[in-house]
Amino acid sequence: MARRSTPFKISSRMTRPASIACLLILLGNLGVAKPASQVHRRIVQLVAHIQRADYEGDRAELQKLYENLGAFQQNKQFAARVAYWRGFALWRKALNGFNESAPPKELEEDLELAVTEFEKSSAADPGFTDAKIAEGSCLSNLIFLSQDNSARVQELVAKAGPLLKQAQAEAPTNPRLYWVLGPTRWYAPADRGGGQLKAIELYRKGLQLAQEGQGRSQDPLDPSWGKPELLMNLAWSNLHLATPDPQAAQAYAQSALQLVPYWHYVRDILMPQIRKAMGE
Repeated sequence: MARRSTPFKISSRMTRPASIACLLILLGNLGVAKPASQVHRRIVQLVAHIQRADYEGDRAELQKLYENLGAFQQNKQFAARVAYWRGFALWRKALNGFNESAPPKELEEDLELAVTEFEKSSAADPGFTDAKIAEGSCLSNLIFLSQDNSARVQELVAKAGPLLKQAQAEAPTNPRLYWVLGPTRWYAPADRGGGQLKAIELYRKGLQLAQEGQGRSQDPLDPSWGKPELLMNLAWSNLHLATPDPQAAQAYAQSALQLVPYWHYVRDILMPQIRKAMGE
């Protein structure tokens, strides 16, 4: 394909994800062929921004990054990972929204769209278990939002249960699996294998696996998150036990902040709650 000679300038201000995506679209329109390595690098940059925006609790940025990553969704080589990270952006937008008391309808829409992206990811790469894990979490959160609709709850449970069981069979050493399973145990009745201590047990198992380096890949497009999130959930869980343990909660939260110092939820919401429980 011949290159067009249309001149253009790259402004020094084009450093944000939106500008990166716009530039790539422009290059595509100009007929400039992009090597797979270059496309991979650009997607990795957007993924890094998504993870940063998640920790910073920047829901507006997560929405923008979801849209910007759409510039690559037709790329067959990276389709599964692009769909995963687009779903991840919406998933985390919703989770951060719970902390801000965002409208339930908005949370529901983000989670449903995230489910669609994770389904696309699984379709493009059936062996990519992380997409199933993430979809299972979104479905579990939709169950929480649908408590007043028993028919909807039954529909979601029928979908989430087998999906998470499949993920357990495929990737029993994936730390992120235990982060997702933990809340399902926390809220489940004891006669169904649930309970607060059962959830904490799962989080500890996931943390041990993360510390052993399980669930990691050399490719930055493969998810490797999990250890900070497990520490955070252990902090939250110890704070909300029937008999709270704020000292343990503080230790876990501090460990999470050592890994991610700019984590908005842990630093600005959870830690003040812990300090209050300690009487500080």
